[in-house]
Amino acid sequence: MRRILIVGGGYAGFYAAWKLEKKLRRNEAEVTLVDPRPYLTYQPFLPEVVAGAVEARHAAVSLRRHLRRTRVLAGTVTAIDHAHRVVTVRPADGDAFELGYDLVVVTAGAVTRKLPVPGVAEEAIGLKHVEEAVAIRDRLLTSFDRAAALPDGPQRRKLLTVTFVGGGFSGVEGFGELLSLATALLKRYPELRRDELAFHLVEASGRILPEVTDRPGRWVVRELERRGARVHLDTLVTSATGGHVTLSTGEEFDSELIVWTAGNGANPVIGKHTDLPVDARDLVVVRPDLRVEGVTDAWAAGDDAAVPDLASPVPGARTVPNAQHAYRQGKLLARNIIATLRGREPKPYVHRSLGSIATLGLGRGIFQYRRLVITGLPAWLLHRGYHVLAVPSWERKVRVLAVWMTAALFGRDILSLASVQHPRDAFVGGGARPDGEDLPAPFKV
Repeated sequence: MRRILIVGGGYAGFYAAWKLEKKLRRNEAEVTLVDPRPYLTYQPFLPEVVAGAVEARHAAVSLRRHLRRTRVLAGTVTAIDHAHRVVTVRPADGDAFELGYDLVVVTAGAVTRKLPVPGVAEEAIGLKHVEEAVAIRDRLLTSFDRAAALPDGPQRRKLLTVTFVGGGFSGVEGFGELLSLATALLKRYPELRRDELAFHLVEASGRILPEVTDRPGRWVVRELERRGARVHLDTLVTSATGGHVTLSTGEEFDSELIVWTAGNGANPVIGKHTDLPVDARDLVVVRPDLRVEGVTDAWAAGDDAAVPDLASPVPGARTVPNAQHAYRQGKLLARNIIATLRGREPKPYVHRSLGSIATLGLGRGIFQYRRLVITGLPAWLLHRGYHVLAVPSWERKVRVLAVWMTAALFGRDILSLASVQHPRDAFVGGGARPDGEDLPAPFKV
């Protein structure tokens, strides 16, 4: 029986395993998937998790619940030695071990690209995983509570200042949703004024949302600025030490919340710890049918693969690293692997874009398909409709729809559970106040 090993449980890896389970004959092959997280993160829902429009658990899909015939290993692949058909796996506990295979599928995904900016590593939060989205939401809600108890001054202004670095889809959608949440929160905080909110979006290039054309991109900038945000184009963050943000334009301000969404970088395992062929960007070089170039029994797809874009008129173009491609490449991976197992030729990956769509906050969005551009509420409804259909499994679709319907009836849930990030504080503190003094006993004899 052939041993198929899938490295990474993101879109491409999850869908490859899911479809292999449905198409493989009994005893034809065994499938193992290795990923440090026990779930697939549905990243298009992360901005709505930030805003509280989607429950955090509903933006994640359990691997074990849906991959019932796949062996799921919780661990990180730290090296791939394809010459000897073996990978090194580091589990959360215990020693690293080697795992053999006959056929490998590399879908490890990308990582958040960090730049050597002072203070970023200590102060910023990414927006690539569910726990980061939850932390961003809780940080904002906690800042509102703290600011409402303070007089006007530098500390209060810092608590009400939010900075997003990076103007791609992830950054713009997260920024728009958090701005929408913050604006709605003001109704519950009469102590705070609208002009005290300061939202900054910093982008190094001269435009945001590179996936759309110039005119819709400029409309998004105007829409965000109309809602009170500041969009800094052609601008770099040069320092964020201690939450004090310094821009390349010379502007400086204090920010309690800094979110880093300045693009993705190659997974270091793929670029530095594998004998598979990689390009100058440390992406695995693959043929149009997703087989790794120059070797046998190796496949790759998703954000860590340089997949030729056969639908593009530009010679040598590669598919962009997004969920739309990874989802479809994962399904084709399964079909092509089965084809080769049964002596048939695999098919090339060809997919024409369905357009670009983004949420900018409750009731606001933008959609572009070629020259067609839709903005506002219709685009927002299209965004929700598309993604509730795209999220894996009917179970998740129903749960997300239920939360949306509840929010439509009762409004946003503005409860912060930031304390769950430090669950033992109350137990260890034994009733101590934040300043370290003991709380007065409610009753004294």
